[in-house]
Amino acid sequence: MTRDMFDRPLFVKKKHFIQEIGCLDDIFDFLEEWPEEKRGVAHDTMLRACRDAAVGKFPLDAVRDNFERFLRKNDMLASIEDIPFLSQGANDRNIGGA
Repeated sequence: MTRDMFDRPLFVKKKHFIQEIGCLDDIFDFLEEWPEEKRGVAHDTMLRACRDAAVGKFPLDAVRDNFERFLRKNDMLASIEDIPFLSQGANDRNIGGA
């Protein structure tokens, strides 16, 4: 496990899919895609915390916890129960015409 991986991922509700956030780079990507008109103090603070964590000046687990709060505040945090897993019901399907 690399030093910037989380011990457990976060899941983000998007319009048509659920995005897994499992490391610091995923948060950087997410924040970069965040609409400019919605950016504010919370976005700037998250970005600063990520930069500090990337150079070892801020704990990675604190970044994860703060990002979870950021997602909750924006009603984007998905729970594990919201995620459909491929293995669920896979035995009920005829895959590949067999």
